[in-house]
This record gives sequence, structure tokens and C-alpha cells, in this order.
Amino acid sequence: MGLAVSDPLGITAQGLETLERKNKRADFGRLERTIREYQVREIVLGNPLRMSGEESTLSKKVAEFAGELRQRFQLPVHLWDERLSSAEANRVLREAELSIKKRAQAVDRMAAVLILQSFMQARDIH
Repeated sequence: MGLAVSDPLGITAQGLETLERKNKRADFGRLERTIREYQVREIVLGNPLRMSGEESTLSKKVAEFAGELRQRFQLPVHLWDERLSSAEANRVLREAELSIKKRAQAVDRMAAVLILQSFMQARDIH
């Protein structure tokens, strides 16, 4: 799971170390440490919609996960369209001329940065 946080002013996003999913207890523990360390006030989750914009099986699971996060951490949780974020992350990393192995390791982190950055930019527009 790619993780990213914004600077205190909410202008830029920076990637954190990717969370290797293990089990709910371990995953929530890691998220709790991250929330405390970076003083997270809101959570943005990539919403894996189908290219048509319709919900997918995975997007329903993400919505359930969002509910668990809201309940556990008492923070606002936003679902943000992540269509093409992994493709865009691959493009950016390809242009940076990273090796295929390093690129594969960085895609989730870069996708998290792109999702958070687009969420923050959309918020500034409105």
C-alpha cells in the first residue's frame, strides 16, 4: 500500500515507505504510528473505479476499509479516483530512467503521491 503525506500547508505530497500488508492488526498499527508521527488530520484513499467510472469489486472493499479507518482513527476519510494513477506513476518513473526493478518498488509510493497531490489541487480549485 503506497503511503504519502502532505507538507503542513497542504501544498505538496511526499511519498513514505510502502506498507507491505500483513494482517489487520499489523497494518493498523503501522498506520497508527504514521498518523501520530505526521500528525495526520485527514486520510485520502485511492478509489479503484472501473475505467467507465463504475464501482468495481475492489472499490467496494476500499469503501469498507475507509469505514474501518474512520471508526478506528476518528478522522475524515476521502475516497479519490485513482484511475490511471499507477499508469502515470510508471510513466514518471520511466522518464526518470529507473530500472524496471526499482520502478516496480516505487510505483505504489509514486501513485500515492499523485493521488494525494491531485486531491489537494482539486481542493484548492473549489
